[in-house]
Amino acid sequence: MMLTDSKIRYGALSRLFHWSMALLIGWQLVGVLARVLAEDTALDKFFWATHKPLGVILLVLALLRLVWALVNLRRRPPELTMAATIGHIGLYGLLVAIPTLGLLRQYGSGRVFDVWGLPLFAGFEGRVEWMVEPGNLLHGNLGWLLLVAVIGHVFMVYWHRRGNKEHDVLPRMWG
Repeated sequence: MMLTDSKIRYGALSRLFHWSMALLIGWQLVGVLARVLAEDTALDKFFWATHKPLGVILLVLALLRLVWALVNLRRRPPELTMAATIGHIGLYGLLVAIPTLGLLRQYGSGRVFDVWGLPLFAGFEGRVEWMVEPGNLLHGNLGWLLLVAVIGHVFMVYWHRRGNKEHDVLPRMWG
């Protein structure tokens, strides 16, 4: 099992980043849907309690994944089209921007914030509007955009696997 990427498939670390982030994004989606469709239920409370900590973990994974992708840039399987390149850049951008906006909003709120007992922000008196407002405006909307982008990503993998078998991209990431 190769750790690094090659021209024909992604390495073990790239696949670990990809699939662990896919699972966490799926978890976040279920949590948001529970929040929207079943607010104040046990299901909502269970999932929503993990939303912020998992957002921090997703941000860390996204940054590590981005660094790893840049380190492997010359070894990775080539993108099939410019649209695929733009799509992947967009996904990376959203995976960094969304939790960053959430953290900015959290810090600007002045409230204490810890991730499962590990303190990130001590909290302070008052509120910093220029930090809170971008998160209020964009965090959720970009989250829905990420959902659309992920659905598009999955659809294109399916299309390349079934409709355009000449360029089946799934084995490159599946292993």
